[in-house]
Amino acid sequence: MIELNLPTYPYRLRRNADGNIAIWDATRRRYVVLTPEEWVRQHFVAFLVAHRGFPAGRIGNEISLTLNGMPRRCDTIVYDAQGNPLALVEYKAPHVAITQDTFNQIVRYNSQFLVSYIIVSNGLSHYCCRIDYTSRTHTFLPEIPTYDDMLR
Repeated sequence: MIELNLPTYPYRLRRNADGNIAIWDATRRRYVVLTPEEWVRQHFVAFLVAHRGFPAGRIGNEISLTLNGMPRRCDTIVYDAQGNPLALVEYKAPHVAITQDTFNQIVRYNSQFLVSYIIVSNGLSHYCCRIDYTSRTHTFLPEIPTYDDMLR
């Protein structure tokens, strides 16, 4: 896998019975097939926990939702202490450019959650946007805030 613009962490790999390589997902508590997007997800979640103070127990990966009658999956949702969605994260593989379509996708998902933060990453570039529903504005932030800063 490609080196990412994220800190490394002690990931665990294994080969499944079907011959695919899998990576341990501590959030889902199981091995999942290692794809380029999964490589980004696991590194990004490890970054959030180890470097931005996100409680591991308040992060959910591959959360199902229904959008316009169609089943979808949100890559990662971060929750506050009361279990309310706080942030959504959308991942792309490192070779996939982050485009307006990527932001459109996460904004559609956010229509179900109304979180204050949306984050998009392909492991090389990361974007975080704070949404203010009162003023109906959004602000791109220079870095991913800490969990405590998101709660303020």
